[in-house]
Amino acid sequence: MNKAKMIDHTLLKADATKDKVAALIQEAKDYQFKSVCINPGWVSYAAEQLKGTDVLVCTVIGFPLGATTSAVKAFETKDAVANGAGEIDMVINIGALKDRDDEWVESDIRAVVEAANGTLVKVIIETCLLTDEEIVRACELSVKAGADFVKTSTGFSTGGATIEDVALMRKTVGPDIGVKASGGVRSGEDFDALVEAGATRIGASSGISIVKGEVSDSNY
Repeated sequence: MNKAKMIDHTLLKADATKDKVAALIQEAKDYQFKSVCINPGWVSYAAEQLKGTDVLVCTVIGFPLGATTSAVKAFETKDAVANGAGEIDMVINIGALKDRDDEWVESDIRAVVEAANGTLVKVIIETCLLTDEEIVRACELSVKAGADFVKTSTGFSTGGATIEDVALMRKTVGPDIGVKASGGVRSGEDFDALVEAGATRIGASSGISIVKGEVSDSNY
């Protein structure tokens, strides 16, 4: 297993400077991570710096609360793709899911999928805020809306990925949809356990520690 190729090397902090983003990009080149996952304002810069490599640019939409309108999420998505994003991680409307307004949740996801126009879309469902029934429903709606992946967490809420949630997500979506585990993945041991549970992608700021078999103190 090539662990690096399963990792989205992540920097989503509000105080991320250009120097820190540049360092992330260089690390992604050096270790051949699957992607760098950054906020939308850095997408065009990252795309330029990664030109000619096989490292993708991943960005986040409706982040971190998921509470913007579908039109705004769709605009963000089109802008990100135009700027060079190769993958889109969008946050669902969590309140709408809890209200059982499944039509809203599904249409919100579909608006991003359609705006992405073939660019891979991962749906962040923020498992730490959901019951098992809500996790199942969020995954089912993501699949119905045409998403490529479901993802556990933003890393900015009350918790991150757990083995139990990843296993439930995998069971729900079946073998053909990706499952991304993010939030609190700090070591090779964490990585292995989440992959064993069904994750096919890992989002982490600790990618270097993971591939080196070390333990990081990072929370994402």
